[in-house]
Amino acid sequence: MQDPVRIAAWSGPRNISTAMMRSWGARPGCFVTDEPLYANYLRVTGIDHPGREETMQADPRPCGEVCQWLAGDVPGGRPVWYQKHMAHHLIGPRTPGGARVDLGTGWEQRDEGGLAWMDALHHVMLVREPREMLASFARVIPNPNADDLGLPQQVELQDWLVRTTGAAAPVLVAADVLRDPAGVLRELCACLGVPWTDAMLNWEPGPRDTDGVWAPHWYANVEASTGFAPYVPKDVMIPEHLADVLAECQRLYDSLLEHRIGARG
Repeated sequence: MQDPVRIAAWSGPRNISTAMMRSWGARPGCFVTDEPLYANYLRVTGIDHPGREETMQADPRPCGEVCQWLAGDVPGGRPVWYQKHMAHHLIGPRTPGGARVDLGTGWEQRDEGGLAWMDALHHVMLVREPREMLASFARVIPNPNADDLGLPQQVELQDWLVRTTGAAAPVLVAADVLRDPAGVLRELCACLGVPWTDAMLNWEPGPRDTDGVWAPHWYANVEASTGFAPYVPKDVMIPEHLADVLAECQRLYDSLLEHRIGARG
């Protein structure tokens, strides 16, 4: 029997990550998982997000147990497992005080507390133009920093992958996907070694049993959708007090584009 393909898609918030989860969920033979490290992130950091208590109650498992599950058998014995992750959730059970993970130190140990589980996964980075992402996120969570947007963690994870495996994760830009969903997703499937199917381009509207319990706070637009929306550039203004955050995010974003696939425009 062929080994299953486990895909870990690492995104920042206010991206098209949930639409991507819908896309893969519409694919025959694919199981999807919604932000499985979120509950641990909230417990470790103490951060206040919408739906915080419900999220932690929904998954009380220790982080190590969740990670082992993500690297294990695919639920239902399906050949593909798409795992939607937020990069800023990369905070482990050993990390004190909510500090973000340092992928260059103890996390390289091949044990339950390290990154051994990641060896079983095919990794993908999903990024959005920083100005648009920061403006959108700041409307929900005021005064965010770069760590809240996941870009430092994405860069650290990418560096770790290159250093330990010799191969970088493919990087998808959200605007590229929206400009040409079929072309970009076809290229992604080729990178991951899974056959392309145009079933990934459309889905039924409404909620899913696989959605996280936080869906009522964040997923209204996706629940009304039946496919990827056309890309519409946004003319946004960033408050002056977030100028340094934007500059740091832009620098990190630009560094990730070295491994961009499906570039459009």
